[in-house]
Amino acid sequence: QVQLVESGGGLVQAGGSLRLSCAASGRTFSNYAMAWFRQAPGKEREFVAAISWSGSTYYADSVKGRFTISRDNAVNTAYLQMNSLKPEDTAVYYCAAGRTRTGIGEYKYDYWGQGTQVTVSS
Repeated sequence: QVQLVESGGGLVQAGGSLRLSCAASGRTFSNYAMAWFRQAPGKEREFVAAISWSGSTYYADSVKGRFTISRDNAVNTAYLQMNSLKPEDTAVYYCAAGRTRTGIGEYKYDYWGQGTQVTVSS
């Protein structure tokens, strides 16, 4: 089992920045690919970014150039730095962990956090 706890969400004005954190416990963190997903009200959950166990990163087109995913295996934490935020980035952001690669930049995620709310005002 892997437990994931997100933090860092909040209310920010358009153009601002936030950094989300995902603290993991329970298994060897470095063996897992980590990802961020988000779900806005009335919409399906969508992929935001992923980072492999070796550090390769992948992004949704909607966040490329604005968001950066990273990981620190020494403290079992993944991060999502979000810059130039837009109102359309408003959503609950979820952290996920998985070990099975299903394609380039794609993984089967077995563990999910409870989510953290990000609200961007215009």
